[in-house]
Amino acid sequence: MKEPSSRRSRRMWQAGLILSCLMTQAIGSSAQTPLRWEGKAAQAVPASRAGLIDRSNVRNSLPLGQDFDVARFEAMAQQLVADQRIPGLAMAIVHDGRILSARGYGVTDTRAPMPVDGHTVFRLASLSKAFAGTLTGLMVNDGSLRWDTRLIQYDPDFRLADPTAAAQVTVADLLSHRVGLHHNAYDRDLEANVDYATLTQKLAYAPMECAPGTCYGYQNIAFSLIGDVIQGASGQPYAQAVQNRIFHPLGMTDASVGLDGILTSANWARPHVRTRGGWLSLTPKPAYYRVLPAAGVNASASDMAQWLLAQTGHRPDVLSAPLLATLHQPLVATPTELRGSSWRRERLNSAGYALGWRVYDYAGNNLVFHGGAVQGYRGVVALLPDRDLGIAILWNSESSLPTGLLPTMLDRAVGLKDRAWLDIDFDEPTLFAGASDKPAEPTKNTPHNEAGTASTKTTAAPR
Repeated sequence: MKEPSSRRSRRMWQAGLILSCLMTQAIGSSAQTPLRWEGKAAQAVPASRAGLIDRSNVRNSLPLGQDFDVARFEAMAQQLVADQRIPGLAMAIVHDGRILSARGYGVTDTRAPMPVDGHTVFRLASLSKAFAGTLTGLMVNDGSLRWDTRLIQYDPDFRLADPTAAAQVTVADLLSHRVGLHHNAYDRDLEANVDYATLTQKLAYAPMECAPGTCYGYQNIAFSLIGDVIQGASGQPYAQAVQNRIFHPLGMTDASVGLDGILTSANWARPHVRTRGGWLSLTPKPAYYRVLPAAGVNASASDMAQWLLAQTGHRPDVLSAPLLATLHQPLVATPTELRGSSWRRERLNSAGYALGWRVYDYAGNNLVFHGGAVQGYRGVVALLPDRDLGIAILWNSESSLPTGLLPTMLDRAVGLKDRAWLDIDFDEPTLFAGASDKPAEPTKNTPHNEAGTASTKTTAAPR
């Protein structure tokens, strides 16, 4: 009897993490250093599902499902903002090195409505963590850092409750939430506007769940210590390093880091909360901008399209294939991710955390993912490396309604019969963004190009 695909996938996860980690180590460039594996109590992921594909030859990717229809997804996005069910939304879709859609829907501010377009800037919240991991990887590649560089080399005053633990924390531990602390340590203090220096000092009093490098506990404050390492190793403030190493090379011309970055943007989406009278726009809260590596990036759909192209291997001049394989390699199991939203419960077989990215087995398909949420903003980013597909969805409200758009798209990408992840009927095929927002024809790997075609049905040919 043939083993069910979900059981086979789970078994492969449980059998191969150490092997796949060693493979990542083996394919790394000469400047890359091995990650630290010893003592990891983690589930495994098969190498083929850990981002270890030959991204220099993306023509080997699997085809998209025949029902993957960009025009329909744009219609769904447009209907999500109809009647202000949500104020505004931006979406980017890339495939096979081409931008299929990068545009906006709805309004930036319900009090002073202006249309969201492809260059409207949104707060990314925890989607920022992948930028921190990527920047660190670039510095590992150029020899400025190693994945096993110890935090105390750049922050000798760092302390944990276990006197010996602080000296063990590595760069890779910070980026994969393996510091050893209980999840979200002192986030409540962060939300109460306690300053960053005080918060990092308080980590010395947080209970330890495990030795560094041996268990998972999601962090914002501890994660952001990577910014201190980057500044010490590069001689540049974290925000400047992100600008110089990622935004500028990739042509992310709307992107910024920090509260001032979004407030000084020419075109940005205000955060919204639900009140009895409807959506109310606010001024962005500064709290999570105090931890820039964890939650400090702002970007538009146009920016995210360029980010997706790079993360799917189409900017090897900036992000090499071995580096991407390392960044997308899960290092620790995150079984709680198998619960929560309905699509996680129904589609995920296994879950882990890499270097600023989550990695899931989505119905037998490797999914590289992250979500983000702060007051008034939410977003998701997803990569299907085996199908050379990238998706980013950003919105300026706390509504959970748009989250169903992602599994709808993923199901169609992998050829599954999608269930009703969204609670709206999308029978009307003519609901899509107007021609005034229609971008130019798609281009291949142009750093500063405008978004590619929209409102087209896209099915990748078999290769």
